[in-house]
Amino acid sequence: MQVGKPILYSYFRSSCSWRVRIALALKGIDYETMPISLIKDGGQQFSKEFQAVNPMKQVPALKIDGITIGQSNLSVLKQVGQENQLTWAQNAITSGFSALEQILQSTAGRYCVGDEVSMADLCLVPQVANAERFKVDLTPYPTISRINKTLLALEAFQVSHPCRQPDTPAELRA
Repeated sequence: MQVGKPILYSYFRSSCSWRVRIALALKGIDYETMPISLIKDGGQQFSKEFQAVNPMKQVPALKIDGITIGQSNLSVLKQVGQENQLTWAQNAITSGFSALEQILQSTAGRYCVGDEVSMADLCLVPQVANAERFKVDLTPYPTISRINKTLLALEAFQVSHPCRQPDTPAELRA
């Protein structure tokens, strides 16, 4: 087994990659980023080099001590088709946020579950960014909006933000 600095194969805008970046930042784990463009060259995740890292051909892939862990959800949007993506994403996010807003009424403190950052928070912030990207009206979700704003003030969420990644296009950088 190879022991060394973890390597995160990531795409700046991937919400799944963002969750991993937040977790690594919260834990104070130093890592190397290997950008994998999901657009350039027809999708670098399909290259032979990346398939050797992750046969699932998806980001993120996190290599720690010679072991690679992978996960993603971009394949769902591709199955929906370009012409249906906006409507599908808006409906999926709205449905999920309506349920979550209700749940948060009994679980939320400063964050989704009380006053400690949890896995729920790591999932919330990238999903709110997806909602904004797909033009979902967040007005009906005041608790989600409040928690998101609170989380975005934390350093781990700031340093892991898509606008601060090495592969972020110049026009989208903070």
